[in-house]
Amino acid sequence: MVELQIRKRNACVIVLGDIGRSPRMQYHAQSLLEDNYNVDIIGYLETRPLESLTVAQPNCKIHELPAVPVTNLTPKLKLLFKAIWQTLSLLIALISIRRPNFLLVQNPPGIPTLVVCYLYCAVTRTKLAIDWHNYTYSVLALGMPGGEKSRLSRLTKLLERYFGAKAHTHFCVTSAMKEDLQRNWNIGPVTVLYDRAPSQFHPIELAQKHELYMKLSKDYPQFMPQCYADLKQSGMLETTALTQKLANGTVLYKPQRPAILVSSTSWTPDEDFGILLQALESYENVAVDEPQVYPPLLCIITGKGPQKAQYEAQIAKLQWQKVSIVTPWLEAEDYPSVLASADLGVCLHWSTSGLDLPMKVVDMFGSGLPVCAYNFKCLKELVKHGENGFVFSDHLELAEQLRLWFENFPNNPSILETRARFTRTLQEFQELRWRENWQQRAAPVLQALI
Repeated sequence: MVELQIRKRNACVIVLGDIGRSPRMQYHAQSLLEDNYNVDIIGYLETRPLESLTVAQPNCKIHELPAVPVTNLTPKLKLLFKAIWQTLSLLIALISIRRPNFLLVQNPPGIPTLVVCYLYCAVTRTKLAIDWHNYTYSVLALGMPGGEKSRLSRLTKLLERYFGAKAHTHFCVTSAMKEDLQRNWNIGPVTVLYDRAPSQFHPIELAQKHELYMKLSKDYPQFMPQCYADLKQSGMLETTALTQKLANGTVLYKPQRPAILVSSTSWTPDEDFGILLQALESYENVAVDEPQVYPPLLCIITGKGPQKAQYEAQIAKLQWQKVSIVTPWLEAEDYPSVLASADLGVCLHWSTSGLDLPMKVVDMFGSGLPVCAYNFKCLKELVKHGENGFVFSDHLELAEQLRLWFENFPNNPSILETRARFTRTLQEFQELRWRENWQQRAAPVLQALI
């Protein structure tokens, strides 16, 4: 009887965005499935979700929302039309799901999500849980004339505060956000659920890195060796720009290999990619002047977003000799391998509220990759300068960190102690994964809603 009751527990996870690019909500859904919940997921399907969510039928059902039609309306009318469209499509999706014990809703976007979900819960007597990743009004203000003082931003904040307070329980991503929600929004109870890397983000062996480089070389010539002529004579089976596989199967790094820098970006205004380009230009100049000291740098910039085409056009015009940039969109199974195969990560995220943390850094730490991260209010809850990475405030500081890290790469004796300290700290970070953290922090809270 107890097992039958457990199997009948239903949860609905709502993302008014692309499910495939909402990793935290996907991890919620995955954990709920592993705890024997039936899970309905509502959101857009622009990119492929985690495989575990698509093969778990019938326990997991994904309800795709129809895309908002393209219109020629004015900006304000476009926002109004979008809100009406999303309200109706979300209501239709909610009517079609299994009756849930609770809704777990991502915020932002909070409008119209929080309004619709509150009304649904009030009518059906369903419990409402909100996972606060940031504030809707602060994200909206970023591209709004007048910023947070604009009428639309102020109205959004009022709605977000009012309907947010109607939820039965709350999760958030930082202690600073919890304090702000409780003190300034009068919202509670709030549980801090820090992002942690799931098990697929972990360090990998050199042989696995070689296989990744071979795969990437099919689409990106930067990963191909400059010359194949002596491949058979040298006793190598395969070679890339970074690695070589010998006839006996042994994989080795090439003595003068390039270094790999990786960054994941949403190509949005809250991530200033120009900072990285300026820092890379500084590195290019130093590496050209001192080629025996600084290695070539291969930058992998992943992600999708509205500013990608703009920056790709800038990159295409660059005539750099020592720095090259590729901008792939990686499949879910390749992204962890890319992080684990890099030598340094860069995070350009800054928070519109100052209260959230970049999950990409969590993924990098889970993969054993040190990070240079752009500094903002509560970044210290994740990145500690000199302990597990570097913190920078402008392109000059980032350029200096790149120069320091890659000087006499890969065996710079002056930073051996720093590298060892980073390795120890990241290994400690990897001891607690998403699943265990979720079971400790989130599972009891959600169970109490039933």
